[in-house]
Amino acid sequence: MNGEAGEFATERLSADGPSRTRVALLGSGDLSRELVTALQRLGAEVIAVDRYADAALHGIVDRSVVVDLSDNDELAAAIRWLQPKFVVVASDVVATDALAVAADTGFTRLVPGLRGARLAADPEGMRRLAADELGLPTAPFWFAGSVEELREVAEHAGYPMSVKPVGGSLGEGRSVMVRDSDIEPAWQRAVSAAVPGTPPRVLAETVVEFDSEVTLLAVHSEGPGGPALDFCAPIGHSSAEDPNGQLTVEFWQPHPMTAVALDAAKSIAARVARALGGRGLFGVDLLVHGDEVYFAGVDVRPYDAALLTLRTQRLSGFELQARGILGLATDTIMVSPGAARLIYSRRRTGPAAEVTPDSVTVVADALSVTESDVVVFRHHEGHPRRRLGLALATGPDVAIARDRAGQVATVLDKLWP
Repeated sequence: MNGEAGEFATERLSADGPSRTRVALLGSGDLSRELVTALQRLGAEVIAVDRYADAALHGIVDRSVVVDLSDNDELAAAIRWLQPKFVVVASDVVATDALAVAADTGFTRLVPGLRGARLAADPEGMRRLAADELGLPTAPFWFAGSVEELREVAEHAGYPMSVKPVGGSLGEGRSVMVRDSDIEPAWQRAVSAAVPGTPPRVLAETVVEFDSEVTLLAVHSEGPGGPALDFCAPIGHSSAEDPNGQLTVEFWQPHPMTAVALDAAKSIAARVARALGGRGLFGVDLLVHGDEVYFAGVDVRPYDAALLTLRTQRLSGFELQARGILGLATDTIMVSPGAARLIYSRRRTGPAAEVTPDSVTVVADALSVTESDVVVFRHHEGHPRRRLGLALATGPDVAIARDRAGQVATVLDKLWP
């Protein structure tokens, strides 16, 4: 543990006594802010564990400790010293052997479970779990680690095929190959959009027909009656990038689905959540075509989709996650149709604009839209696709809510010229 942070934490740990349930949060990114607040409101003591001394959440958590999350010995020692009741993994850069040691004590519970924590940073392993072990319906898929391997896949599977980075996010780097000449451009597009530090590897899938992309939030908890699993109303989503490199991801809830498709989606989500184990919230991504539903992926930290639920549900996804962690009663009641647009930083090729807009004026204009709300994110370090802002809106139906969220996003985008 880093000197000053470790000494500070030691001093504070002796002050409160053992009455509050202690939760160690591994990773202190800004998106965990709502989860921290929800846990604290329920009486938990939240300790942020991260490699930074001034991480985004250190101002609101009860305590903070600085350790190298990727170092097994250092992280295991920190968990042993803190003795938390729950360890919540909120980062992909976590030494999972240290988590296994913590779980073996029988005192500390992992969120998600050890298997979920390991697969969170292994999209390839997650897909193989779903298709090979669980037998979930997926588009036929292959993985490739070079242009030559991708060419062999295309020769075997035929066209059309979709290609995306294994270590990517937000739908970036996707291509559809329809002929041999598309192979190398598709490879280059995918690897250039991969998360920095991940190996060059792509997922190639046979193109299946679908009407919509849907995320189903599943909250897994353990109460007096045993394990329980509940589902939020389905969330539709799409992403688009304009010619200037501005990426916007849109969410809306509820997304219309047939009764047959919704039952199939819940069945898929339940099998995935139970296989990953542990408590908390899972975001299961699905492709829907009429009554047919295909598994597309799972996020053990579905913060993006959960942001919409801040206004659409009685208990937001963050509150559901907190209750699931602590073993408290949950409900997934939706109180209003709603929509959200997440604005991301541009992948700039030139210098940034020198004009600095008046943030108060811009936010005031955005909030003039009926039933609207905004969030402006803070950031600890640079990233080519940082979340900048969130436009939220509710309405009597999804169409009106989506239109309002679009109006809010158009105004809010002026903050980042």
